[in-house]
Amino acid sequence: MNDHVTFLLKMVSTGVLVGLMSLLLMACEKGGMEKTETFISIKDIPQEQWDRLARKKIYFGHQSVGYNIVDGLVDLLREYPDIRLNIVETHDAADFNVALFAHSKIGRNVEPESKIDQFAEFVESGIGEVADLAFFKFCYIDVASEDDVGTLFTVYKNRLESLRIKYPQTAFIHVTMPLTVVQTGPKKWIKTLIGRPVGGYAENIKRNQFNDLLREEYLGREPVFDLALIESTTGSGMRSIFESHGGFYYSLNPEFTHDGGHLNARGRRIVAEQLLIFLANT
Repeated sequence: MNDHVTFLLKMVSTGVLVGLMSLLLMACEKGGMEKTETFISIKDIPQEQWDRLARKKIYFGHQSVGYNIVDGLVDLLREYPDIRLNIVETHDAADFNVALFAHSKIGRNVEPESKIDQFAEFVESGIGEVADLAFFKFCYIDVASEDDVGTLFTVYKNRLESLRIKYPQTAFIHVTMPLTVVQTGPKKWIKTLIGRPVGGYAENIKRNQFNDLLREEYLGREPVFDLALIESTTGSGMRSIFESHGGFYYSLNPEFTHDGGHLNARGRRIVAEQLLIFLANT
């Protein structure tokens, strides 16, 4: 067999191998999906619940993904004018003399404890005396692969407990940490094969660990808005999931983002719809 034929056979073999591995990878990714999730629609909520929501005083602290969600709320209010929500960007307790959905930036990205501190500061500056509901969310960028999420959760839990005791008339909502997309397809397989880290895995594992702690502590006892659940659910109701070292973890549905982390028009609408329904039922 001449060198030319040998080269062609090697190329064909390599192509077949890569193709087979890609098919297996896609099958594993699809096979890793869990049971389907179903969400309530805005149309399933009676008008009296929307009327009750319109009378509430709510505060939401956030950063950029929070602005995505607020934009989604604005989109929905245009589409459903019978849902009346007075959205105001403020953290001034003086503005809570009327019913409103107040929101503002809190803290600094990559410094999650600064967000806990500033949320508590705003609540203690007067919001806690007047708000019916108060909550904030971390950003996906607030944890890195080397971070100790157990320590972060302990700080969060202790501070929220002190606020709950100090302001018993305010319901504090807990929000799971948002996710990002992960690398998939042949690039993922090649990185796995050569022992290089797959994009998005390490950080999303930390986010999942934090979210597990939050759910374990609060689900069934205090209100939890599961942002990560909504972000990781596809249009068919399946979860966007990946496997690493024998564990399974959730990631952001790629259909909901334009840059791998922030929400696009579709993603923000779906999250905002579920937030509206959650608030109407809380």
